[in-house]
Amino acid sequence: MRLFLRSKPRLTSHLVSLRAPNSFEAEQYRRLRQQVEQLGHSRGLRVVAMTSPVASDGKTLTAINLAASLAQARGSRILLIDADLRRPSVSRQLDLGDESTRSLTGALHAPKGRLTDFVHRLDGTNLHVLTCPRSEAGAYEVLSSPQLVELLAEARRLYDFTIIDTPPVIPVPDGVLLGRAVDGYVVVVAANSTPRKLLAETLNVLEPASVIGLVFNGDERPLFGYYRSRYRNYFRSYTDSLERVTA
Repeated sequence: MRLFLRSKPRLTSHLVSLRAPNSFEAEQYRRLRQQVEQLGHSRGLRVVAMTSPVASDGKTLTAINLAASLAQARGSRILLIDADLRRPSVSRQLDLGDESTRSLTGALHAPKGRLTDFVHRLDGTNLHVLTCPRSEAGAYEVLSSPQLVELLAEARRLYDFTIIDTPPVIPVPDGVLLGRAVDGYVVVVAANSTPRKLLAETLNVLEPASVIGLVFNGDERPLFGYYRSRYRNYFRSYTDSLERVTA
């Protein structure tokens, strides 16, 4: 078995579960992690597809932060898959390079049982990543292939949770093709941006029972905003105390 490690990636500031796991923002992804873990215990949920009505709703950042939050559990094995073959960005967000042979499409063409040969592991974490370094032709055919079903079945055996970043639902049908192989969808919506009509259409396209939750990205509700400064002060003092202990 080959395991590829990537150390000290140049991460964007939005990947708070990796860059600032003790921050107020990271705690919000930990709430989502808690709900996923509860569904894992109660319903056997193991493979989760992240999608959105349209592009730029924040689904990829949510997928990465959720996977990284799940990977904080001691002894866990978490897999993040970039299955947005038309506009992949996980590799770029995590600074994992563009080696096309170590990718989702490479793994799909490999013999059974070789998934780990194509997976990157972020050094110092329990997060494993199967990337798509560049846009791929024939996305519909790839995502509807029996090889992908077999790969996800293998991931189910090897990892505690598999988080899949999938294409948005409205522009293309690709993400819906995974319905037969995943345990459920989390739909990411940009608060005050995604039209309600498109959210409604997304929920109509997906099987109702397959939608396990909604994430409102960038929510700035008045009540939340009123208390936010107090929350941030609480977490700032918490972070400062941790830094004093480790100094």
